[in-house]
Amino acid sequence: MEGMLRDPNLVPLSRQHQHALALCVRINRAALATPGEVKAWQSEIQQHFEQEIRFHFAAEEKHLFPAARQYPDLVSLADELVAEHKQLREYFAQSAAGALDEAGVRRFAETLSGHIRKEERQLFEELQRRMTPPMLAEVGEQIDHALGAGPETCITPTESILKNL
Repeated sequence: MEGMLRDPNLVPLSRQHQHALALCVRINRAALATPGEVKAWQSEIQQHFEQEIRFHFAAEEKHLFPAARQYPDLVSLADELVAEHKQLREYFAQSAAGALDEAGVRRFAETLSGHIRKEERQLFEELQRRMTPPMLAEVGEQIDHALGAGPETCITPTESILKNL
């Protein structure tokens, strides 16, 4: 991620962004040539959502986006990001139902990576520029608490699932 050094209070979210971007990169490189491969990726997408992303979205929606809305010129960005969360939740629901085809899996990866880049390059940069260290520390504490609700489990990579097909 280019731009300014990430404030330590936003690092837990950035770390999860990196996990999700890694998933997107792996999807982009995947063949997705057979129904079994598409099914395996949907399973991994669902696993990411259950183990990390749903807690991540909740933390952003409850703590980070309201902080952004304190600044009138960031309100529309916060609204856009909430709308993208809604769209991504729809992809996760389709994935859980096994309803995504190859194109759907690829669109999901494109949507998620674009969303993450917008948060990192626009929202995080602007909040770091505007918020005082005590304000960032308070938001960071709230985020840590919210993310603490998530399980401390490791996400199984799809390659291992694919080998078992």
